[in-house]
Amino acid sequence: MSRTLQLAEQLISRPSVTPDDAGCQGILGERLARLGFRLETIESGPADFRVTNLWAVRSGAAGAESRTLVFAGHTDVVPTGPLEQWTSHPFTPTHRDGKLYGRGACDMKASLAAFVVAIEEFLGATPDPRLTLALLLTSDEEGPGVDGTVIVCNALAARGERIDYCVVGEPTAVERCGDMIKNGRRGTMSGKLTIKGVQGHIAYPHLTRNPVHQFAPALAELVAINDAAGWDAGNKYFQPTSWQISNIHAGTGASNVVPGSAVIDFNFRFSTESTPESLQQRVHQVLDAHGLDYTLAWTVGGLPFLTPPGELVEAVQKAIHDETGIETELSTSGGTSDARFIAKICKQVVELGPTNASIHKIDEHIAVAEIEPLKNIYRRTLDRLEALLHA
Repeated sequence: MSRTLQLAEQLISRPSVTPDDAGCQGILGERLARLGFRLETIESGPADFRVTNLWAVRSGAAGAESRTLVFAGHTDVVPTGPLEQWTSHPFTPTHRDGKLYGRGACDMKASLAAFVVAIEEFLGATPDPRLTLALLLTSDEEGPGVDGTVIVCNALAARGERIDYCVVGEPTAVERCGDMIKNGRRGTMSGKLTIKGVQGHIAYPHLTRNPVHQFAPALAELVAINDAAGWDAGNKYFQPTSWQISNIHAGTGASNVVPGSAVIDFNFRFSTESTPESLQQRVHQVLDAHGLDYTLAWTVGGLPFLTPPGELVEAVQKAIHDETGIETELSTSGGTSDARFIAKICKQVVELGPTNASIHKIDEHIAVAEIEPLKNIYRRTLDRLEALLHA
């Protein structure tokens, strides 16, 4: 059994359901400390939702030009769901048919193990590198995300610590490790729209004002904009901006009462061609044009970011090709990740991890044959970035 697989199993056995780290960062921190890393634990959040963050850093060779590479990830996992539906216990690492099963196996404890073993191997071969190495870990990625990576990034920015490159270990592959990496992500913005009406008996509609009926023409217009990709056209890196309704609530539950209000939840996933302000303005224009009596509360969950081809993207692409022979695809698809926080203090951020087909599912798993190549890709990336400092 490889050291990477052993470490992955050790992490999977810890029931670190968000926001509980369950000792995972201690396991990783102990190994990093032996390599000369300075460890800093940053706790945040209320007593009943306490988040643990780890910032571990090892400075590059004294007097030499240095740049900082951060491996970033999360030790928390989503809840298991019904235990009886799992073929084996989610926190007992189990092998079947060449796969390692357990909650977090793919998202993202295998990546964390691969990070640390890649660093160990790199420092074994290059004991005094110019590259400054760091690990940023949180137990609040699968939760609200307000006491995790963003807290560490704010602390680093406040004290002027520079990050040049960041590799986030999120599962990004589609069919085979290395076939896709994320070099950016769309922004996310949610709206909670309340349409005000007048409640009353359904048999006397002239004494009521039905907010659902009032909103229907505006809804049709918003859907038409979305279906025609009319928010923006996207660009070579991003799909067109998308708008989707997630929930509509109205009524008392009785069939003979016109509702007094309707509440609509919706979300934008937007490209760099749009801004929160431009999208908000267009939505308000539609609602106002239909004469609606409404309130609308906006929440910006993250701005879009992009790392164009450059030193980090090229180092990762070459590392993947050298290890697997794959010409990786650059993508900005999918949901958000903690990379959105890191991108505010680091210009070059990519996400690279295992295949993502089983994440958050019952019987989450990773192919055992994927684990060592992932570690080797991280190790080759370290080698290439170190070589840049000697060029």
